[in-house]
Amino acid sequence: MASPYRFIGKATQRRDAQDIVTGNAKFLDDRKFPDMLHGKVLRSPHPHALVKKITKSEALKLPGVKAVLTWEDVPDWKGGTPRSTRVLDRKVRYVGDAVAIVAADTEEHAKEALRHIKVEYEVLPAVFDMEEALKPGAPQLYEDFPGNVVTPGVPFFGPKNLKEVVIGDVGKGFAEADVVTEGTFGYENMPNPIPPEPPGVVALWESPDSVTLWVSNQASYMDTVILSHIMERKVHVRTIGGPCGGSFGSKYMSWPIQCYATLLSRATGKPVKLVLTKEEHLAAFTLRPSSRMSAKVGMKKDGTVTAVQGAWLIDTGYYSMTTQSQVAVGCGEVQIMVRCPNWDLKPVIVCTNRNASGIVRGFGGQELKCCLIPLLSLAMEKAGVDPLEFMKKNFVKPGGGYFWRDGIWYTYRGVDYTKAMEKGAEAFGWKEKWKGWLTPTAVNGPRRRGIGVGVHGNADIGEDSSEAYVRLHPDGTAMLFSCVTEHGTGQVTNYIRMVAEVLQLPMERISITPSDSLINPYEFGPAGSRGTYAIGSAVIAAAEDARRRLLKLVAPRLKAGPEDVDTADGVIYRKDDPAVKIPWKAMAVDRTITGYGRFDPDYSLTNCMMTFVEVEVDTETGKVALPLVVNACDVGQIIDPPGLDNQLNGCLGSAGIDSAIFEETIIDRSSGHILNANLIDYKWRTFPELPVIKNVVSETPFPSHRFHAVGIGEIATSPGPSAILMAVSNAIGTWLHEYPVTPEKVLEALGKIPPQGRKGGAL
Repeated sequence: MASPYRFIGKATQRRDAQDIVTGNAKFLDDRKFPDMLHGKVLRSPHPHALVKKITKSEALKLPGVKAVLTWEDVPDWKGGTPRSTRVLDRKVRYVGDAVAIVAADTEEHAKEALRHIKVEYEVLPAVFDMEEALKPGAPQLYEDFPGNVVTPGVPFFGPKNLKEVVIGDVGKGFAEADVVTEGTFGYENMPNPIPPEPPGVVALWESPDSVTLWVSNQASYMDTVILSHIMERKVHVRTIGGPCGGSFGSKYMSWPIQCYATLLSRATGKPVKLVLTKEEHLAAFTLRPSSRMSAKVGMKKDGTVTAVQGAWLIDTGYYSMTTQSQVAVGCGEVQIMVRCPNWDLKPVIVCTNRNASGIVRGFGGQELKCCLIPLLSLAMEKAGVDPLEFMKKNFVKPGGGYFWRDGIWYTYRGVDYTKAMEKGAEAFGWKEKWKGWLTPTAVNGPRRRGIGVGVHGNADIGEDSSEAYVRLHPDGTAMLFSCVTEHGTGQVTNYIRMVAEVLQLPMERISITPSDSLINPYEFGPAGSRGTYAIGSAVIAAAEDARRRLLKLVAPRLKAGPEDVDTADGVIYRKDDPAVKIPWKAMAVDRTITGYGRFDPDYSLTNCMMTFVEVEVDTETGKVALPLVVNACDVGQIIDPPGLDNQLNGCLGSAGIDSAIFEETIIDRSSGHILNANLIDYKWRTFPELPVIKNVVSETPFPSHRFHAVGIGEIATSPGPSAILMAVSNAIGTWLHEYPVTPEKVLEALGKIPPQGRKGGAL
């Protein structure tokens, strides 16, 4: 069937493609300003300590050094949720915490200044394990959080914001179950999303109380919002975003770096650039929260889940800004995956002396489901249930529903994903390969193959608000006003594509404003796969509004009503006689027409990703290879075919599938130091090791917006880790419940090496 669209669903060159491949795209570290200074951070070598004394006089005497600031020199700005973490504090809470900040005329001079700052510490006891942190007498990180338990809830989500999942009667549910399983399971290896470009900023303080920041973030407008609150609403904050060399959610957490540069600029009167080194990025920036769940589930032999009960511990590190949000979203997402009338799931957010937690793709749901799916798998094994059939049965269906992050019940009004799952299973060969639980699909000497499947869905495709303007010019061009930054996904080009489709105007005639908070309307940013539905809806509405205004203005010139005319290629024509037409300049050469669009939150739709994996395990060495991945989804309508394909191919990295095989951040729990803060010891997949990836994409029109599409990119990583754990367990014939499945853990499970002291496992 021929496509009804001229631009939607067609492969076109990205707007920024030529600049990127020719090196002309200006990323944050490419920006230079007259008299610009360079900022550096002196970081704590201790995981927990009081700063007794700082001597900075020698550093200030060095050539080129313009400022050295400590906690005594800066305002009491605080971040976090609730705001409890000072920008610079007398108390340090993890190895890498900021002790002092320096501005100098060169990076070399700034680095030299760090070596001349003398600090006396009173070292305090530290705690790195969640359960240890909760014990009486454990080291306390904050007076605000007695017992190291972080205040739950997100006021921004509304008065009923979701803090737990407590529904029905779990006692009754367990009584109705045919099988009950319980255990403790963890997703604790803290993989790093490692976007290629490290976090950074340039700040310019402009007297008396305003600052302009050039930022690297997928959501530059939100930097304005976050910083305005941190700075107690006493500073006017303008942010300007440029090309962002990857984020995967993580750069939402750049507020400390942005505050350091702002304070240094305020102290010197000069623009200050502060960009993390790759070592700092890996060792001192935010990571995915650690997750550990002790729970039990009840299940009937037909795969119906009758009860889920347990405690979910989340390690937020030395402070929390988004962890409460991740918990709320995770509690909603688990209801999308598992239809169960009886829940008693209690999260507890814990502070420990390690890096802070932050946003990573899979926001909350990946952390929770990577613990829950292995527990459900034990029940499925006892009940004799095929995991594919279980996931097909339990994923939310039209007319079903869930409590979302705001604590409000939503009835799902989207498509049934069962057919998309079945298409993926057929492409993978699930029916032929599945031999039963803990049974390999093939054995070749010491090498055994196993398969697994995972599923994930997220109603945050309709989260939060977006606004946009579309301005039409008499020369037959249009401009989109939207504070979106290009963070590698091609979304900027997709919004231009949507405007082009509404206006039937060639894409090259449409421009987009820089992502400047001073000139653009409100934009939450492309988080949670909301770019296609939420941001897209605002862009489409703005283009439609501009089109209506244009036709209403010009139709009388064609002796017709607005409903009798249309526009294409910068010309307005009569529908009944297209030869009767006039160009857009008929609006008058001294006029422009501006349309406005807004999207308000809608949590009644969810996306879905199912990932099938096949692994090969060498039982002599313990090595796990990944020969095949199949991703299955339904996006309603493909907007950008190559862009979608690349999003799905991203299932491996950015803390995705490979966080179940070898990606992990390793902390020395005696000293608090990260031991693999480099891209040699931090293991990640190289091009020669890429598996075969097949993406099976269905297009069933969604009741979303004019183009019937929903976003999928954020969750591409999410189903894979639990699928890997399932596949390796099936290959070797025994359960694994820890990530990643390194050779040591495989050999331990096979009884070939002594136990390594795991924390997770079945009871």
